[in-house]
Amino acid sequence: MKITRWITLTLVLFGLAACKGAGSLSPGSTKTSSLPTAQVTVIPAPDANTALREYLDAQLVENYSSMYALLSQASQAAISQSDFASRYTDALNSMSVSSTAYNILSSLTNPQSAQAAFHVIYHTVLFGDIARDINVNLVLENGGWKIQWDDGLILPELAGGKHLDAAHVQPARGDIYDNNGNAIVTQMDADAIGLVAGQATSDKETALINALFRLTGIRPETIRSAYENTKSGDYVPVGEASADAANKSGINGYSGVTLTPYTSRFYEPDTAPHAVGYTLYISPENLNTYKRLGYNGSERVGFEGIEKWGENYLHGRDSASLYVAGAPSNILAKTDSQPADSIYLTIDNDLQQQTQDAMDGLPGAAVVMDVNTGKILAMVSSPSYDPNLYDANNFNNRWGLEPMLNDPAQPTFNRATQGQYPLGSVFKIITMAAALESGVFTPASTLDCEYSFTEVPGVTLYDWTWEDCQTEKAATGNSTCSKVNSQPSGMLSLPEGLMRSCDPWFYHIGYTLYTQEGGKYKDAISTMARAFGLGKATGIGQVAEATGNIPDPTDGLDATSIAIGQGKVLVTPLQVATFLSAVANGGTLYRPQLVDKVQPVSGDPIEVFKPQADGTLPVSAANLAVIQEAMRQVAVNPRGTGYYTLGNFSINVAAKTGTAETSAVEPNAWFAGYSEENAPDKPDIAVVVLVSNKGEGAIWAAPIFRRIMEIYFFGHPQTVYPWEKSFGIVNPDYGATVTPTPTPKP
Repeated sequence: MKITRWITLTLVLFGLAACKGAGSLSPGSTKTSSLPTAQVTVIPAPDANTALREYLDAQLVENYSSMYALLSQASQAAISQSDFASRYTDALNSMSVSSTAYNILSSLTNPQSAQAAFHVIYHTVLFGDIARDINVNLVLENGGWKIQWDDGLILPELAGGKHLDAAHVQPARGDIYDNNGNAIVTQMDADAIGLVAGQATSDKETALINALFRLTGIRPETIRSAYENTKSGDYVPVGEASADAANKSGINGYSGVTLTPYTSRFYEPDTAPHAVGYTLYISPENLNTYKRLGYNGSERVGFEGIEKWGENYLHGRDSASLYVAGAPSNILAKTDSQPADSIYLTIDNDLQQQTQDAMDGLPGAAVVMDVNTGKILAMVSSPSYDPNLYDANNFNNRWGLEPMLNDPAQPTFNRATQGQYPLGSVFKIITMAAALESGVFTPASTLDCEYSFTEVPGVTLYDWTWEDCQTEKAATGNSTCSKVNSQPSGMLSLPEGLMRSCDPWFYHIGYTLYTQEGGKYKDAISTMARAFGLGKATGIGQVAEATGNIPDPTDGLDATSIAIGQGKVLVTPLQVATFLSAVANGGTLYRPQLVDKVQPVSGDPIEVFKPQADGTLPVSAANLAVIQEAMRQVAVNPRGTGYYTLGNFSINVAAKTGTAETSAVEPNAWFAGYSEENAPDKPDIAVVVLVSNKGEGAIWAAPIFRRIMEIYFFGHPQTVYPWEKSFGIVNPDYGATVTPTPTPKP
């Protein structure tokens, strides 16, 4: 490498030495003078390699503004900064570049110009490594080297303003199946189903609506309401079904039915949409990102749920040819396609659909989990939504998508994993664990559970029995209360306190631990809750989830609120199912999971479900056994808060009721528990049910809990809800204003 330095030579003359006198020189003397000393100042020229390296380093991170600033004046005059950035972006997108590397090979510097060569490697998703040796010219401007730019600095083949292009052929998107191999999402011929208002035969209207319910999963009352409230002759979108299922259903034989065929990625009607998710076309703001991943930009990609989580599997890899635009025969690189993989879920399709039906149109959520593995067998968020409406090929899209997205009930919101709610009395399981582990309380500890709690100075707190008493008085006009659940619970041991869900007992625990020994245990309940997995994500990863909130108490009164799952305590139903499974299995917190395996077109699965233990409950075996037995008593003891629903139940369960106050008029109803059947062919499950702002957990959530257990163990529901006239037929006169009185166990 030759480097030329510019040298400025400055000569400074200092004059000659003066003579000693005005007369002649004396004999033998010599007249002399001093020559001035040359002063040399060396100013080094900038290194052309440095400028080129700065340019290429900026290219590595795609800092196009810095790259553009290093261009010569002539180059900047020839192309704007935005067009300059677009040239690189478009080329890198066409190549599907994931990263870039370079190496400077040589340089030659002249006084006013320089030439250099560098080796560049584009690491691409589709075409492997694309490498080129590229020559670059530099010019000296204002004391610094500048790049003389041309498109050939991207690839030599682009010199003269040429562009890259790529032709893609997409493989079919992978399917999604349940744990038995039943397709939940697949490409198929489908029918958009609708009604023409006023054209259904009146005497067959009910039969038609029921047939549509069986075919689409849309509840009869929803179909009827839409039909009756639409102007005669107008179209009423109902739902979608596969062409084969629609044909076999016989709905073509009813007047007023409209079927519009289309071909699409079809989602089985109302089957776990919040878990499965949906696809959308790539948005403009995400276009560059997906092109770098090997997409051509016209595809639909996963936007929520498994569709989003499994995008890398479900998309496969395009076959593609890279060429200079205008010369498609000049192939620079090409790649073959890679078939998409299919995803098998842990969800059981039949259990999922029946669990959705079990929610009976009520707002809330339900989660069913294998207690010994963390497998999610069903996950429901209600109200539900129709992923098929996101497809513009679906005739119902134009009628149904906007109302669905603008629905104030937020049907697309996943209440099971993203909804954050106060847990209410189900949280008492955790409070009891903290009480026992502190040593301040034992299973033999007792408390007289009356209507009120007055240990906090200046504050009176009430038990739920007092609330029921006030309700009874208002309903009967009597001055006293006579019903079982309107009477104070009396003297209770700690396990009995959980069985009766006595609020004063748990107020007492919260306040005592906060004040005991100078606050030694003041954070014990919150610490235990976090050890149960609350206040943080479960780690499911396959769907979006919220973390909830577990605060530390700020004073004694706040401690009493936290102890009963109120105050600022927030949880998701998925978190509750996770810690209940740990209570059931002896203390292991398994990470909840939705994916059973990822199956390529041929060969062995590339991902197979494995239980992942994320921790252990910090509760001794003896104390955990006490909690488990107390939860059994909730269901089997005539005084247990779940006995009214579960007292005659043939399935062995342990459970806990919860009624959580919110800002709404009616509280959230919770019921959470697990089975204890130890059946060889049916792993025990945890079931969590939340009904939002409806009333008491024992009244609204417990019957749903029972029905889900019946579906799981017997294959279908066996008990009609208190609010039903018959299965699926609601009794409009049913209300939750009066608590049913428990009856003795048969």
